Amino acid sequence: MAKSDYYEVLGVDKNASPEEIKKAYRKMAVKYHPDKNPGDKSAEERFKQASEAYEVLKDEQKRATYDQHGHGAFDPRGSGFQGGRSSGGGGFHDPFDIFREAFGEGGGIFGDLFGGGARQRSAKQDGADLRYDLEITLREAFAGAEKTLRYDRHVSCSHCGGSGAEKGSKAVSCATCKGTGVLTMSQGFFSMRQTCPDCQGAGTKIAHPCRACAGMGCIVDSTKTKVQIPAGVAHGMKLRLGGFGEAGSRGGRGGDLFVVVFIKADKQFERDGDNLHCTLSIPFPLAALGGEINIKTIDAEAVLQIPSGTQPSAILRMRGYGMPNFSTTKRGDQLVHIEVEVPKKLTSEQRAKLEAFAISLGEDNKSWFSKLKDSFK
Repeated sequence: MAKSDYYEVLGVDKNASPEEIKKAYRKMAVKYHPDKNPGDKSAEERFKQASEAYEVLKDEQKRATYDQHGHGAFDPRGSGFQGGRSSGGGGFHDPFDIFREAFGEGGGIFGDLFGGGARQRSAKQDGADLRYDLEITLREAFAGAEKTLRYDRHVSCSHCGGSGAEKGSKAVSCATCKGTGVLTMSQGFFSMRQTCPDCQGAGTKIAHPCRACAGMGCIVDSTKTKVQIPAGVAHGMKLRLGGFGEAGSRGGRGGDLFVVVFIKADKQFERDGDNLHCTLSIPFPLAALGGEINIKTIDAEAVLQIPSGTQPSAILRMRGYGMPNFSTTKRGDQLVHIEVEVPKKLTSEQRAKLEAFAISLGEDNKSWFSKLKDSFK
C-alpha cells in the first residue's frame, strides 16, 4: 500500500516553514491521540502517520532528501542500500576503508567528504529548548513579579513512562541497518553512508511501540508553570527554566524553557538602563525664584528642589529614585526634564508689574523681556 505524502498528512504546503510544520503536527497529535480516541483504530493510524511525517519533515536534512527522492529515500529495499558496511567476497569494497583504518571510524577529512562520519548513536534523544515571550509593565520590572505561563510542549508519555515501548515489549536489532545504525549506498567507485532513517542511528527498534505515543516516548500536552521575574529585569533579558522545554524521547534529557522579557512602554517614565526619565512642567515664578514641588516617582512621591533661575529644558537629577540594578541593591536616578509654563493671559496689574520688572533689569534686558511679554499675550 502506497504511503501518503508527508505534507498532505500534516495538511501543510511543501514550502511550509519549520514552525508551521511543528504547529500542524501538534494540532493533529492532540486531535488523534489514542488516549482521546480509545478503541478508534482510524484515529490511532492518523496519529502514527502524523508522527512519522513529522519525524522526517522536522529534520532539515531528511526533509531535503524526502523532497528530492520521496518515500523511496527511506526504503531499505531500494538498490544501493546495505545494512552497515559491505566487505569481503564478491561484494563491493569501500575504497575509503583504508582512510578509516588510518584516521579512525570518522575517516578524517575523507570520512567527512564521503559520509564516513555517520555512526551509531544512542536511542535516547534530548528534548529541544523552547522560547516564551512574556510582556510585563515597567512597575512589574521595578518591583519584580510572579507570572503564570501556559504553553504546549512534548512531555514524557505516562503510558510507557517515556520508554516508547508498549508494556512487556523491548528493543530489538533494527532489520534495516542490521543493528549498525547506518546505511551504506554504493554508486560506482564511491560509497556514501547515512544514518539509518528507521532507527535514527540507534541500531535498535522497539518491537511493539507504545500505542499512546507511537514509540516516541512523549506526547503533546498543555503545561502551566510559574516564573519569578526579578526586580530590575531589563528589556530583552532571558530567564531559563531548566527542564521545562520539550521532553526527551526514550528517556532522553528534557530541554529548557527560555522566557524572554519584554517591557511595555510607560506613560510617565522612559527607561535608560537603571535611570528613569520624566517631564515636569513648573510655573514661571517657581523657575525664577526656586522652591520645592512634590513629584511622583515610580514607587512613591518625593520632594524636588527647584533651584532659582531654572531654565526651560533643564534636567534635574533625583539620585536613588530610578530602577534597581539587576545584579546589586543599588538604584539608578530619576532625571526630571523641566518645562516652564508661560501664562497665556495677563491682567493689567500683572502686565504692569512685569514691565516694571523688565525695566528694573536694565537696558540690556529690555529686548529679551519685551519678547517674553509678547509671548504672554
